Amino acid sequence: MIIPLLVLAVVFLLIAIRQIGRFRLEIWQIMLFGAIAVLIMGQISLLDAVKSVNPEVMLFLFGMFIIGQALEASGYLSHLSYKLFKKAKSAEHLLLFILFGGGIASAFLMNDTIAIIGTPIVLLLARKHCLPAKPLLLTLAFAITIGSVMSPIGNPQNLLIALNSGGNPFVTFLKYLFIPTIINLCLAYFLLRFFYKDAFHCSLNHSQEPIKDHRLAFISKVSLLLLVVLILFKIMIVLLKLPFDFSLTYISLISAFPIMLFSSKRVEILKKIDWHTLIFFAAMFVVMQSVWEAGFFQLLLNKLNIEITSISMILLVSILLSQLISNVPLVALYLPLLLHAGAATTEMAALAAGSTIAGNLFILGAASNVIIIQNAEKSGETLTFLEFAKVGIPLTLVNALVYWYFLQ
Repeated sequence: MIIPLLVLAVVFLLIAIRQIGRFRLEIWQIMLFGAIAVLIMGQISLLDAVKSVNPEVMLFLFGMFIIGQALEASGYLSHLSYKLFKKAKSAEHLLLFILFGGGIASAFLMNDTIAIIGTPIVLLLARKHCLPAKPLLLTLAFAITIGSVMSPIGNPQNLLIALNSGGNPFVTFLKYLFIPTIINLCLAYFLLRFFYKDAFHCSLNHSQEPIKDHRLAFISKVSLLLLVVLILFKIMIVLLKLPFDFSLTYISLISAFPIMLFSSKRVEILKKIDWHTLIFFAAMFVVMQSVWEAGFFQLLLNKLNIEITSISMILLVSILLSQLISNVPLVALYLPLLLHAGAATTEMAALAAGSTIAGNLFILGAASNVIIIQNAEKSGETLTFLEFAKVGIPLTLVNALVYWYFLQ
């Protein structure tokens, strides 16, 4: 039981320091080390390790990385960035645009989607306007984590909760979580302003970037439009309670299909997609499964005899345990307990809020954080564990208090 926890602790420590002597470690390398360690020490069998890798998540990310890479390579992403942010007259306006634009977009296009598409956009904005990249990357990370709380398709754990709850999930999520989410986005703005006092005082001078490859830009635009249409179609299926459905994986792969079929640069695009992040996720599934199979946290919840339907306890447990076993496994563990206890809608909303804002506490609390950092490191930028936690810890605390107040 103890070895997987020790491996997880070492992974956390290495991600925090990222440096051993002269060697600089990347997040995907550290997680891969963890996966190899639990395999070598027999904490998970090779067959169980393979089974633990979620093909839905891997294929969803694969399809989204293809779209994101094509948008960036064609120059259409830069063109889109100008259209989206040209009305921001100052760095403060830009901060608000990213927070509320990214937050609302993540609620309906899913947080990982906005992380993939949004990271190169904020890096471009930082370069063009001579702004420090770190606060903009943090803004994007916090925006899509907080924003995704208020929708059943904002992130995978919300979808899992929505599928196991009655009623109309979109109406329910907006009813209980919309107002506190907007308040939390405002609080994120003030906290970022406080921690980065000197980063947001300059005025902006926007200029439109030329499209590099018009054919690839057109195909990428078709893929992006197809992505939006399919997600809207999925929303309509849920709203109208139609007797069929299709997964987000199909949405991602179908949307990437025009690029793979019609672009002459498909091989180049495939070579340049973020393979390191895909390795990170495959390794993370193995490490988290070994921790899950150890049974420590399941035993801990039973031994503590906690009041599992208390809003305070749901928020506390989901925020803390999401750091250790990831938010989707946490929801998979906690949700049956709530259903068995006859939990009300507010308790389900608390689980969605807690397991999601857990992503603001530390880097490993949300997959979207890792996507942003891995993507940024390809361009020579990064966020350290401490830089993230410095803002993330107080932000998570105020986020939790706001959701607790509204859900009581």
